[in-house]
Amino acid sequence: MLILVLLVITALGFDFTNGFHDTGNAMATSIATGALKPKVAVALAGILNLVGAFLSVEVAATITKDVLKIQGSSGALIPGITATEGMIIIFSGLIGGILWNLLTWLFGLPSSSSHALFGGLIGAGLAAIGTSGVNWDGIVDKVLVPAVLAPVIAGVVAAAGTWLVYAITKRVTGARKEQGFRWGQIATASLVALSHGTGDAQKTMGVIALALITTGHLSVKSVKDGLPFWVVFSCAGAIALGTYIGGWRVIRTLGKGLVEIESPQGLAAEASSAAIILTSSASGMALSTTHVATGSILGSGVGKPGAKVRWAVAGRMVVAWVITLPAAGVVGAITYYIAHLIGGAGGAIAIFAILLVLAGAMFWKAQQQKVDSNNVNAEWDENSNSVVPTEDAVETTPTASV
Repeated sequence: MLILVLLVITALGFDFTNGFHDTGNAMATSIATGALKPKVAVALAGILNLVGAFLSVEVAATITKDVLKIQGSSGALIPGITATEGMIIIFSGLIGGILWNLLTWLFGLPSSSSHALFGGLIGAGLAAIGTSGVNWDGIVDKVLVPAVLAPVIAGVVAAAGTWLVYAITKRVTGARKEQGFRWGQIATASLVALSHGTGDAQKTMGVIALALITTGHLSVKSVKDGLPFWVVFSCAGAIALGTYIGGWRVIRTLGKGLVEIESPQGLAAEASSAAIILTSSASGMALSTTHVATGSILGSGVGKPGAKVRWAVAGRMVVAWVITLPAAGVVGAITYYIAHLIGGAGGAIAIFAILLVLAGAMFWKAQQQKVDSNNVNAEWDENSNSVVPTEDAVETTPTASV
C-alpha cells in the first residue's frame, strides 16, 4: 500500500509537470501577440484543462494496454511479475518522465511530456522484463507514427491557413483587424487548452489505472466504462494547477523563439493545433500536443510571406524530440535497477527521495535565471538563442486585449 500511495503521488507530480511544461502549447502565441495578458492566459488554460480532463477516457485506456505488457488480456499479471514488481516498473517510468520534463523545462525546450512518460515506462519495462515487456505494436501505432506525422500535418495545415488568412484580409487594415484576430486567438487558444486536458490529463489517469489494475483494485474491462472519480478529479486538478503555475521558460521559446508571430498567424496555428489534438484524443491516440503546437507555429511562419523562422531554435527542439524517448528510458531503467536492488518498500522510498533531490536541484537552478510573466515577452537574443532574457532586453509585449 505504501508503494501504491507513493506511486499515485508521483503520478500526480508528473501530471503537474505536464501541465506547466505544456502551457505554452495553448497560450504561447496569444501571450506573444498580446491577445491575452500572461497571467490571464495561464489561468484560462488551467480552467479549461480541468474541464477537458472530464470529457473522455479513450487515451487513458490506450495507456493501460498499449505501452507495457505486465498483465495479460484478462488483467492478470504475467508470470514472474508480482504486484510490487509491477508497481516499481510503473513508478520508475514516472520518475524518468518527470526528470526529463524538468530538464527540458530548465533549458526552455518544448519537448513532449507524453514521450517522456512513454520513454520512462519503456525503459523500466525493458529493465524488468526485457523486450517482451513492451507492447511494440501499440508503441509504433499509437506513439511513434503520430510523433512523425503530427508536426508535419500541423505545419502544413497552419501554413495553408496562415497564407489564406493573409490573402483574404490583405485589403483590411487598421486596429479593428488586429483586434478581431486577437479575439479569435482567445477562442482558438481556449480550444487548444481544452483539447490538451482531454489528451494529456488522461495519460496520467491511465498510469494510475494501470497501477490499480496491477494491484487488483481495478479491472481492465472497467476502464472503458469509466475510471474512479477520485482518479479523474485528482489528475484534472494536478494538470490544471501545473498549467496555472505557467511554464514560462517553454512559453517564451514557443512564443518568441521560433517566429516573431502576429495575431493572424497565432489564430491559424492554434486552430490547426486544436483540430488535430481533438481528433487524436477521440481516436485514443496518445499524441504529443507539444509536437503539434510546435509544428503549427513553424507552419504559421512558413505561411506568412516574408516571415522569419529561427530554424536554429527549431533544430534544438527536434534534437530534444529525438532523444526524449531513449533519454527518459535510460532514467527509467536506472531508477528501476536502484529500486530493485534495494527491494520492496525501501526501494520505492529510495527512488522517491532521489526524485525529490534532483527535482529540487533543477528548480533551484531555474530560479538563478528566472523567466516569469514579467519578462516572458522580452526581446529574443538572436546571438545566443537563449531562453533566458538578458538584463537589457527590451520589453516588446503588445497591448493586451484581455
